[in-house]
Amino acid sequence: MVKKLLHTRMRVNDLERTVKFYEEALGLKVGRRHTSPRGALLAFIRTPNSDEEIELCQLPNSPAVEVQPDLMHLAFEVEDMAAFAAQLAKKGFKLSDGPTRTGSGSIIAFIDAPEGYEVELIQRG
Repeated sequence: MVKKLLHTRMRVNDLERTVKFYEEALGLKVGRRHTSPRGALLAFIRTPNSDEEIELCQLPNSPAVEVQPDLMHLAFEVEDMAAFAAQLAKKGFKLSDGPTRTGSGSIIAFIDAPEGYEVELIQRG
């Protein structure tokens, strides 16, 4: 039996650019870094109030990552969407979609990470 989710891996073209995005736009922090036995450069991003991590992987000498539209996304809860969007804008980031109120009363918006991975922001209703 599986005990719990530990991490989700996302391959990226430029590890440092992607780490900078998650740190600056979302305020996440790198917990650890290392190089895998296959030579992949890895950074594990910690997520607040969660044990799960996001593993970012840059694999040298491999084809470029090209994320298809709506392939996958990460979702994070925010307390106040308007305030969060304003802080993003001050940092030079802009929403790619939304804010949109859902039928449940939540407010959702999206911001694009490097390579086109989507990040969903949710203010619960």
